[in-house]
Amino acid sequence: MIGLVVVAQVVAQTPAEKFVNALGSGIALGAIYALLALGFVIIFKATQVVNFAHGAIAALGAYFVSYFATVSNIPGRWMGDISPTVSWTLSALVAVALTALIGIVIERITIRPMIGEPLFAVAMITLGLDLIIRTITNDLLDNTNQGLGDPWGVNVIEIGILRIAQTQVVTVLVLIAVGLALAWFFKSRTGVAVRATAFDQEAAMAQGISVGKVFAIAWAIGAGLAALGGIFASLAPRGAGVSPFTAFVAFRAFPAVIIGGLDSVKGAIVGGLLVGVAEVFAGTYLNTVSWLGIGIGGIVPWLLMMVVLLVRPYGLFGTEEIRRV
Repeated sequence: MIGLVVVAQVVAQTPAEKFVNALGSGIALGAIYALLALGFVIIFKATQVVNFAHGAIAALGAYFVSYFATVSNIPGRWMGDISPTVSWTLSALVAVALTALIGIVIERITIRPMIGEPLFAVAMITLGLDLIIRTITNDLLDNTNQGLGDPWGVNVIEIGILRIAQTQVVTVLVLIAVGLALAWFFKSRTGVAVRATAFDQEAAMAQGISVGKVFAIAWAIGAGLAALGGIFASLAPRGAGVSPFTAFVAFRAFPAVIIGGLDSVKGAIVGGLLVGVAEVFAGTYLNTVSWLGIGIGGIVPWLLMMVVLLVRPYGLFGTEEIRRV
């Protein structure tokens, strides 16, 4: 079973309560998909590389949190008496930073030497990286589930008729913070360089922009966002810890990337939220239809993706390519 359980937290009886709780759960799930989609899009936008190792990197980041927070207590062990929430948050930040560093190493060793080579060959390299990273992570996990030691557990917050897990609230808040940080980043000098490289690598180099540096930055940000997505996908109520199946969460987020547009940061967020809400609503309202089956929630995002592609082949916010013949 994939380590991401899609269950709307519907404990109320009235239609209004059922709808509101399903919407809240869907937005929280969409926030996970949006984080994963953002990492995927930023790497593709800057480097034109389809990163098939994204899910493996997400699982590795979640494993780092499990190790730092529950085994070694890093960096909390050096900081004296601090609250469990602060200690866990610091461990998560260290894990994200380490995953970002690994993203830089991956780019420098395996991707940069392939600049100018066929994109298919580069994609195959990321597929090989996926198998390598997943194998290493599974060995570290000993093929079992490992909890992340988060301070929220299954605690919930009740706001009127809305009943939502604390972890889900944190997930949405993290997505908002990431969105604001990226908006600021792309207006900075480095962010402008990334955007210029994404638009035309040769023109960017002619203007003195270090394309290699931009590639490294994109992979660092993408890997860090993958780690964030993997972390929150592994926490209750969506997951039961990081496991060998956590890597496949990126596959479930892939429709969000396509719906929003492969090169659109805004599209990644919108696509993630749309897919999350659609998946939870389908699981809430269509699971009772016997002939559809209980797995309809997992199919709806892909159906939505196909409908969007039929209308807008480049996604809702993707850049349309104009080819002259």
